[in-house]
Amino acid sequence: MSEWKAKRFWTNASIVAREGGFGVELDGRTVRTPGKRPLTLPTQAMAAAVAAEWQAQEKAIDPTTMPVTRTANAAIDKVAVQHDEVADMLAAYGDADLLCYRAEAPAELVARQAELWDPLLDWARDALGAELAIRTGVIHAPQDAATLARLQQKVRQMSDFELAAFYDLVSLSGSLIIGFAAAEGAREAEDLWDISRLDEAWQAEQWGQDDDAEAVAALKKQSFLHAKRMFSLASAQ
Repeated sequence: MSEWKAKRFWTNASIVAREGGFGVELDGRTVRTPGKRPLTLPTQAMAAAVAAEWQAQEKAIDPTTMPVTRTANAAIDKVAVQHDEVADMLAAYGDADLLCYRAEAPAELVARQAELWDPLLDWARDALGAELAIRTGVIHAPQDAATLARLQQKVRQMSDFELAAFYDLVSLSGSLIIGFAAAEGAREAEDLWDISRLDEAWQAEQWGQDDDAEAVAALKKQSFLHAKRMFSLASAQ
């Protein structure tokens, strides 16, 4: 038996201004989240992106082709009800940030990590007021508590929609600093994704590519780039 899918029932998806932001209506019917809350979006740009996703649906609704709608749903149904908990979970990445843990050898990998990762730590020091210490090896050593508190406060200040996007920027890259750099446009998102994959790229150079691993990485990259787009939509004027 084939899986049942909801059918398209509307002709036009349109944007409406409402208290707190913008909504999307399907022939006058308010689009709601899976939690039955009105899908109220913070910017007209995001509402336009959501409306375009609904308008692009054909006979059956395919949620996999609606990434902005899905992230907006998560912002409203999940992040909004536990904002500080999500923010604190992401801020905790700063205490064991990918960029801080360096290889002891070989010399070529050590040099590549320094070349690509040091500039981002320098940026974090200058732009975020957060100077994170570099560690060698894999044994965890805590970062400065005051520095982590500053980063935590910056994450907590994000809106629910920004935080929903930031979740993927951080969790997919394994780095709070890369997440901030992507969110604030310090580097192109594609470059930042490649920087986060430095160790995997090195392993592939030494031992050859794993097709299955590359396929998974491609999906993660797509999600990372979507998260950057979503963060930009959340703060668009």
